Amino acid sequence: MRQKPEIPATPFQSKPEHNVQGWERAGSVFTGVVMLGKGLRRGGLFGLVQMAIGGAVLARGVTGHCSAKSLLEKGRQDLDGIRAKIERTGSELKSLKDAAEAATKSATVTGNDSLVSPKP
Repeated sequence: MRQKPEIPATPFQSKPEHNVQGWERAGSVFTGVVMLGKGLRRGGLFGLVQMAIGGAVLARGVTGHCSAKSLLEKGRQDLDGIRAKIERTGSELKSLKDAAEAATKSATVTGNDSLVSPKP
């Protein structure tokens, strides 16, 4: 029996993880409601902008997910991974240097008179 290949979920099908919790989530809901109300009272272009921002902040609090925060967290994880690779490479380089220094201390060169008296 053939197994069907799994089709990856699109961003609209997958359920985003909650990366906004606790007081941050409650604060987003409160701030979103306040900004929506102020935008409605203000009216005009600036009121519309304030309502749009308030709606985005309210959605962030209600859903418990913030795409901008996800991007920042992903960037931080990438930087941590790069830092770990750099530290690992640095320690490998140090061990190679130590091995090279140990090898040159015990090595002796014989029969190489060209360094002392080069050919004419």
